[in-house]
Amino acid sequence: MKRRFAALLFAALLAGCASETGIVDKGDYKVDTRHRAQAAWPRVKVLVIHYTADDFSGSLATLTDRNVSSHYLIPDTPPVSGGKPLIWQLVPEEELAWHAGVSFWRGATRINDTSVGIELENKGYTRRGGVKQFYPFNAAQISVLEKLAQEIVTRYHIEPQNVVAHGDIAPQRKVDPGPLFPWQQLAKRGIGAWPDPERVAFYLNGRAPFEPVETQNMLDLLSRYGYQVTPDMNTEQQQRVIRAFQMHFRPIQYSGVADAQTQAIAQALLEKYGQG
Repeated sequence: MKRRFAALLFAALLAGCASETGIVDKGDYKVDTRHRAQAAWPRVKVLVIHYTADDFSGSLATLTDRNVSSHYLIPDTPPVSGGKPLIWQLVPEEELAWHAGVSFWRGATRINDTSVGIELENKGYTRRGGVKQFYPFNAAQISVLEKLAQEIVTRYHIEPQNVVAHGDIAPQRKVDPGPLFPWQQLAKRGIGAWPDPERVAFYLNGRAPFEPVETQNMLDLLSRYGYQVTPDMNTEQQQRVIRAFQMHFRPIQYSGVADAQTQAIAQALLEKYGQG
């Protein structure tokens, strides 16, 4: 009889535990988390890469001040802690950081609201003879960035075309992370978009890479891919949009002039990833 009573008591305890599955005790009240709404979407849809245009101490001071912030800061040469590279998280991913500013991507504005921002310590560029000379990125820095970015992309199911440069989402104000950032290398690791070379060759169709093409057609392709293009843009503003795209996908030449290779790359990307 005692054995039967013990068995019944154990079963009741199990039933009680089962009934509490998905019930979170908050101290003064409990929350039932068992009924998930279907009309729910993750906040994070975009990963934005920046450079700081400053040394590490200056970058950290700026990014922890009142006016600007980013989720992560990666030093040029990450220090080693316990045999592992150390990076700085300045804002929790679930919170909004002020890194994108006035921005636009694939029909959406307020990119701060929907993104994670990663800042890379890098001096940006210097001017020599009126020409911007960009600083390269440290291999150790890019190595740890790849690991962090891969985790973020996987965690939020971020689509390749939504891993972007600050210059992509704000081409009238920004150029970071610039033409020396290794986008193709990251794309090989599954981080970000990159066109298939054979499809670029197909759309190039034997033309010389730098053969001029019609600017409005080029801008239409970039608008369809995700860049902000408006009818009232002047020539300089149009070139900034084209230049941002070239820095990302054709960094060997980023004059901002519409040419056959830039056009073919845009066509190949639209074929692969679709319109924004």
